[in-house]
Amino acid sequence: MSAQRIAYLDPRSGDTYPIDIPRWCGDAGAPLLLTDLPGITRDQIQSKNRSIWRYAAALPLPVADPITLGEGCTPLLRRRYHGADVHLKCEWFMPTASFKDRGASVMLSLLRQQGITSVLEDSSGNGGAAIAAYAAAGGLAATIMAPASTSPAKTVQMRAHGATVELIPGTRQDTSTAAEHRASEIFYASHNWHPFFLHGTKTLAYELWEDLGFRAPDNVIIPCGAGSNVLGCLIGFSELLRAGEIARLPRLFAAQPAHCGPIARHVLGLPPVPARPTIAEGTAIAAPIRLPEIAAALATTRGGAVLLSEHDIGQAMLALARQGIYVEPTCAQAAAAFAHLRDAGTIAADDTTVIVLTGTGIKATPRIAELLGVQL
Repeated sequence: MSAQRIAYLDPRSGDTYPIDIPRWCGDAGAPLLLTDLPGITRDQIQSKNRSIWRYAAALPLPVADPITLGEGCTPLLRRRYHGADVHLKCEWFMPTASFKDRGASVMLSLLRQQGITSVLEDSSGNGGAAIAAYAAAGGLAATIMAPASTSPAKTVQMRAHGATVELIPGTRQDTSTAAEHRASEIFYASHNWHPFFLHGTKTLAYELWEDLGFRAPDNVIIPCGAGSNVLGCLIGFSELLRAGEIARLPRLFAAQPAHCGPIARHVLGLPPVPARPTIAEGTAIAAPIRLPEIAAALATTRGGAVLLSEHDIGQAMLALARQGIYVEPTCAQAAAAFAHLRDAGTIAADDTTVIVLTGTGIKATPRIAELLGVQL
């Protein structure tokens, strides 16, 4: 894929920018996507490569020396949940124990190839850990700005990889604002802003297609904060549709906590409300920058969104744990959303449904201890 055939795209204005000049936003400050790629066919998969780089032919630019730690190729487990068979995509089987390794590997590989040597990221945890790890693996300097309230289990991981960690008082949004102000000093390789990250998360769609015998599922349920997995799945499955490898897009559903669910509230036609603390801290983003694009993705696929109570999220986490699946409450939302969608008749028992489980419960020990009534 040559640089002349693809460009950065501001989807709100239609403006495009050369892909070979690193940038993280449009001239008007809007988040960017990339112009459409054609997708790949099954014979273009590098089947001997046990990582997301088996789909290198689907990426926007060729990469001579990718930064890889073996991310991807995560288990897809078939289990019985809420009266139906489901497929659990266990994305915490990654080097830093969350799905964000997909985006970090692709984004930092492409940016390093374009001459970037130092990167700035803002994160409430898993994104910062992924950027710190892949920066270390690729010889890049990383500065991670995180809310002061971030779990030490996550900030310690960032520091262990050699990143400079700056803890910012206030909300998650305060941290994002602080990072945007610093972006003139260090290249802002934000997992929320940079479109290269989405072309890492799109490998989830390719992997599900391959996992399921080269067909698309009927439904994919995704815990949603900034929406990188929702948009990544739309991009990936749309490419497979263009390539003639699937006949239709799966329905995409976003799961959000009622305490902080601006995307779900928008999709459901509910008025905005102030954000409150939630057990699903990994999706607690009060002002997601790509809200219009995420809403459009859910509408395009005939999917939707689900708002979840703290009780439902906690019970779903424990129900999964009782099956041996130990995940953080953030991604247990997807299982809780499946239960709601089944009860509403939106998803049929014989549908092929994937529940995306994005992070390990090990990173959320204090939260899970509270659910269990255990003193640490």
